[in-house]
Amino acid sequence: MNCKIAKTIEMNSYIFKQGFRVGKKTTKDVWYYSPFRNNEKTPSFKIDITKNVWYDFAEGVGGTIIDFVMKYNNCSIKEALVILSEDTFLIHQQKKQIKNETNPTYSIKKVTELTNQKLLDYLSNRKINLKFAKKFCFQVHYSFSNGKELYGIGFMNDMGGLEIRNKFFKGCLGKKEITTINNNSDVVSLFESSSDFLSYLTLKKEIPKENFIILNSTSLVKKTIGLLDNYALIKLFFDNDESGNKATDFLLENINSKIIDNRVYYKKHNDLNHYLAHRN
Repeated sequence: MNCKIAKTIEMNSYIFKQGFRVGKKTTKDVWYYSPFRNNEKTPSFKIDITKNVWYDFAEGVGGTIIDFVMKYNNCSIKEALVILSEDTFLIHQQKKQIKNETNPTYSIKKVTELTNQKLLDYLSNRKINLKFAKKFCFQVHYSFSNGKELYGIGFMNDMGGLEIRNKFFKGCLGKKEITTINNNSDVVSLFESSSDFLSYLTLKKEIPKENFIILNSTSLVKKTIGLLDNYALIKLFFDNDESGNKATDFLLENINSKIIDNRVYYKKHNDLNHYLAHRN
């Protein structure tokens, strides 16, 4: 087994054979509940059948079957090839590309203030204060290649990309990046997602005199290095899971400023929003 041969293995057949749960299928893609997270409610792991590659929208990472085996097993390329050589798989049949897909597969129709009642109800069900949501979020109308117009709650990152959330979808339109909010403070609070950031404001009942960094994916935690050097206090509000642990450990190992891991206050809950929604 070498890299060239490994990349001919049909990605979807391999993932399905491992027993991971299928969320939905289209003619071009298959969506799975992510192999990297337990109890995921919305499938965020997509396999492009034509290109034979995968992408995890929650973490903002993807690649070939070799990249998947390396990440899933936390191993080297050499070890990944050994794993792949121990079984038999279908070979991916590369279809001829009619055109070079250089353009985005989505189209943003319009961006407005947050007024749609279904989106507001979605936020209310998660106990998020609508005043804060309307201040930091947008209502985004968009469509994919099938032309059907969709809408969701948009939260903008520092590259102009929009993190989209609604009851049925979680993803990013545009380049994945962190979001920074500067209030000229020497204290900064870090969150994994916009929903946790908005939950924090809801619990505080105000916008504290702090700076904020929302990772939008724990895979982007390294981008905070260099931004955190001059803070007197760094407050972390990550999830109570493996990715939250890794992001916390990374900052504790690489940042010299005082860091407080605030997960102790919601240690019985998945994340800060889960705590907000289920507190007495």
